[in-house]
Amino acid sequence: MIRLDPATASPSAPPTVPAWALASAGTQSDADAAFRAGAALASLDTLARAQPAWAGAWRQRLALNCAAASMRLAGRAEDEAGLRDAWQLCPAGADPGPAGAIFGAWRQLALQPPAISADRLANVAEMLGLAWDDEALADLCTQIEDLTGSRRPAPFAAAAIAARVVAMRPDAELLAWWLADLVLAQSLRWPRPLPLLMADAFGPAFRGEASGKRIRPGEKGFESAVCLAVVQGAAEACRLASELSRRAERLLAVAPKLRAKGAGDVIFLLLNEDAVAGSLTTKNLSRFAARRLFERLQQLDVVRELSGRASFRLFGL
Repeated sequence: MIRLDPATASPSAPPTVPAWALASAGTQSDADAAFRAGAALASLDTLARAQPAWAGAWRQRLALNCAAASMRLAGRAEDEAGLRDAWQLCPAGADPGPAGAIFGAWRQLALQPPAISADRLANVAEMLGLAWDDEALADLCTQIEDLTGSRRPAPFAAAAIAARVVAMRPDAELLAWWLADLVLAQSLRWPRPLPLLMADAFGPAFRGEASGKRIRPGEKGFESAVCLAVVQGAAEACRLASELSRRAERLLAVAPKLRAKGAGDVIFLLLNEDAVAGSLTTKNLSRFAARRLFERLQQLDVVRELSGRASFRLFGL
């Protein structure tokens, strides 16, 4: 029998960002952009603090979105499917490759509290393909602490740390975006960050109206662009939460009907991961039993096959 926590099994409907905050007609002032960002964050705040059953899958799907956008900055061609393969098909303890390591950095952001240390920064920088000396990383930690203690509005604090990182190292824009989300979470006192801003780094918010060129951290108009990206990121996060909550509800509804030994472990993983390998084995589930279980879940229309392959398949909400 699969036992579920009723407090998390049926959460209330996720919030949405107000339509007026998403309106983008005409040139917007810095104050207007900041006001819209505040409204969007107010909608997202409760969700960022909540722990519904599907929160893990939601956070990891956001991490995947940011990792996919990161590939363009890293000069790589992997899309979401390629990133899933790099991570999920890598043997335990093996090197997932450059793309998988970048995905791992975004996964780490979504999993851990927004605390920072020189050791953590060094680890993340390495995952993002950067070499940085200890003294510079310690200085960056101090700058982050100063920013989060300054009580600057959260989007402006996020923009400031991104600008400082790029000023220190123009080749470290990936780390700049990673830290922008971390500082955003610190400023809002969220228990864990939400990967948001990188996903929109090449979107309309960062496209200069006159030149059409991308606005990079520290350039004119960057703070306003971050505010608008916060709006778009919050809206996408709320939309994704609504989608996953419906899918999780269907999965949890059929859970008591599943008699396979180890089915509870699979459901837990589906609710907490972006994707789960169809060849999963646990102490209670053989590879053959896992294949049968995923086939059953597909028949019940409560999971999706994400790879499009006949073998080495991946499943998720």
